Amino acid sequence: MQMNFLSYVQLTSSALPSLTDSKGSLVVVSSLLGRVPTSFSSPYSAAKFALDSFFSSLRRELDVQEVNVAITMCVLGLRDRASAAEGVRGITRVRAAPGPKAALAVIRGGATRASGVFYPWRFHLLCLLRSWMPHSRAWFVRQELNITTPAAA
Repeated sequence: MQMNFLSYVQLTSSALPSLTDSKGSLVVVSSLLGRVPTSFSSPYSAAKFALDSFFSSLRRELDVQEVNVAITMCVLGLRDRASAAEGVRGITRVRAAPGPKAALAVIRGGATRASGVFYPWRFHLLCLLRSWMPHSRAWFVRQELNITTPAAA
C-alpha cells in the first residue's frame, strides 16, 4: 500500500501547488488490476483501486474549483519485465506487452492531457464490460487464469 498508493498521494500533495501555478499535468501509472479485480492479487488490486479512486476524486475537485491541472490515469496491463513475469509465472496465460510501447502510450497520454490511457487498448473494453456485463467480465478473467489444481482447504 505504501509504494502502490500512499507514495502517489504524498508526491501529489507536494507537487500540487506548483502544478496549479503552472497549469501542469499529473500522469498516474496504474494497472488493469486497479479496474478489474482478479484472483491472487488482493493487496495489489486494493492499492490500485485506491489509486484510481483518489485521482478520479481529485480530478473532480480540481474541475469544480476550475483549477487547470490535467490528470492522466494510465491503465497498463502486464509488461515484459522480468519481475512481472516471475510474479505471475504459472498463474496467468496473459502475454506481456512490450514495455517501450506501453511507455509511448503513457507519454502520448500525458502530452495530450488525456484523462485516461489504456495499454493495450483492448483493456478499455474489459473495463467497460466490468460495469455493463459483470458475468461476462468474470468469464474473460477466468479464461486468463491457469488453475489446474483445486485450492487447499
